[in-house]
Amino acid sequence: MDLRKIKSLIDLLEKSSLTEIEIVEGEESVRLTRGGTSLTGVAAPAAPLPPAPLAPPTAPPAGLAEPAADTSGDIPEGEIVRSPMVGTFYGSPSPEADPFVGVGSEVSEGDTLCIIEAMKMFNQIEAEVSGRVVAILVENGQPVEYDEPLFVIR
Repeated sequence: MDLRKIKSLIDLLEKSSLTEIEIVEGEESVRLTRGGTSLTGVAAPAAPLPPAPLAPPTAPPAGLAEPAADTSGDIPEGEIVRSPMVGTFYGSPSPEADPFVGVGSEVSEGDTLCIIEAMKMFNQIEAEVSGRVVAILVENGQPVEYDEPLFVIR
């Protein structure tokens, strides 16, 4: 790797808020990391990286993750809206705001029902069908599991 390229990478790292840069060209690689005020550069043949994790499975392995409680007998009839991820359930956009929906609310396909926070990302969960919300099955601020029932719409 050309020394001028390495110098320009060092300048780029110093002028930015980045703490690390790694460049791989063919079998050569350079990693620059900022630790306090000093920069270190290491040139070495590129080692194979472990494979990136794949997308999470579409369903939890059998017997490992159960929904919070088996409430299948307590769930009213209708279209069940399930959690698409593990996270924290929030029924309103902020603690002071009114909830997106309540029991008895009419919703249309695409309306926001709630937010699930996962890894500091707030994901809006939308209605997939139109109808009336007949049950909200989780509490505000409650952790939810993948595929856990959240709402029933009829």
